[in-house]
Amino acid sequence: MASSKNIQALDFTLPGKLGKPDLMLPFDPRLDQRIAAWLMKMNERYPAQMPSVTIDMNYDQAVEFIEYMHGAMISTNEELHASMPAFKGLASREYSIEGDSGHQIKLFLDEPKATHTPLPCVIHLHGGGMTFDTAESSANIRWRKSLAEQGLLVIGVEFRNEALSPGHHPFPSGLNDCVGAVRWTHDNRDKLGISSLVVIGESGGGNLAVATGIKANKEGWVDVIDGIYAMAPMLFGFYGAPPPELMSWRENLDLMGSYAAVRAFRMVYDPSGAHEDNPLAYPFCATTDLLKGLPPHIFHNYELDLIRDEGVVFAQRLRAAGVAATSKIINGAHHVPELAMPDAVPEITRDTLASIAAFAKGLADK
Repeated sequence: MASSKNIQALDFTLPGKLGKPDLMLPFDPRLDQRIAAWLMKMNERYPAQMPSVTIDMNYDQAVEFIEYMHGAMISTNEELHASMPAFKGLASREYSIEGDSGHQIKLFLDEPKATHTPLPCVIHLHGGGMTFDTAESSANIRWRKSLAEQGLLVIGVEFRNEALSPGHHPFPSGLNDCVGAVRWTHDNRDKLGISSLVVIGESGGGNLAVATGIKANKEGWVDVIDGIYAMAPMLFGFYGAPPPELMSWRENLDLMGSYAAVRAFRMVYDPSGAHEDNPLAYPFCATTDLLKGLPPHIFHNYELDLIRDEGVVFAQRLRAAGVAATSKIINGAHHVPELAMPDAVPEITRDTLASIAAFAKGLADK
C-alpha cells in the first residue's frame, strides 16, 4: 500500500456558495453559458424595480413581491410569442368546468389533428410558487403544444392563484382547482379518448402535481392517476431553517432564490402558517402511510437550483414506501430553463419533452 506521504493533496473548491459565498448565479462556473447570457438580459425584459425582499416581510409586502414576480414572468410573453412555432399539426379547444365554490375553471386542450387511437393524457399545472403566473402565458402555451406534438393529449389548468385571480386565493384554492380538473378529465376519459392520465408540473406546479396525488391517495381515488412527473418541485414549506438533507438550500442559496423569497411564497400561500405539517400544502412533510400506494413518479431537478434536493430526497422517501420513483439532475441548469428559454437550451428542451412523452406512453401500454 502506498504511504500517505505519497498521496498528493486534492485541490478542489466546494460547489456554489459552499466554496464561494459571494458568488452570483451568472458567474457560477457550473452554469451553462447560454443560460447565463439569457439571464444577463433579464433587466432589459422587465426593468421594473424589485421591491425589497427581506426575511421579516409582512403579508402585504409578500403580496407586493408576488405581484412583481408575476409581472416579470409575463414580461417574457412578447419574446416567446415571437419565437413560437406554428404547431400546424395540432388541434386546440377550451373547456370551462365548475369549481368547488361555483367559479369557472378554464381548461386548454391540445392534441394532434390526425388521431385515430386513444392518446396518453398529460394534465399540466404551471409553475409560479402556487401564487402567480397563468396557463395563458406564452411559455405555458408553447410548452403544452410542444408536448402535444409528442403524440399526447395535453390539458392546461387555469387554477386560482394570488396574482391572477381577484381577491386572495391561498391554499387550498389552487389545489382544489387542479384536483377538479383531474377528476373531470377522468370522468370524460371515453369522450376525450384517453389511454393514460399523467399529472405534470414545474416548480409550484410540481408541488400541485405531487399534492394532487397525495390528496387522491388520502381520499381513495388514486387509481385515477397513472403517473406524476414533477420538474423542480417546490415541496418544502419554508417555516424555518431547511432540514440538513436539503444540501442544495446551502449550496445554491441566493444564486436564484433566497430564504426571504421562499418565505414570501409560503406567506402568500399559507398566510396564517396553519399548514406547516399539511402534506397537501407542502408534500415534503408527508408520512410514509400517505406515500404508500401512490402511482409512479419522476422528478426532474436542476444542478444550480435552490430547491434541487427536494425532489431528490422525496424520491428516496417514495421508494422507501414502495413507490416507483426516479430522480435525475440536469447539470449546468438553474430552474426549469425549458419553459423560460426553450431555444437557448434546445437539447435540454427536446430531452425533457421526450422524457415526459415516454413516461406517459409507457404507462398507457401497461
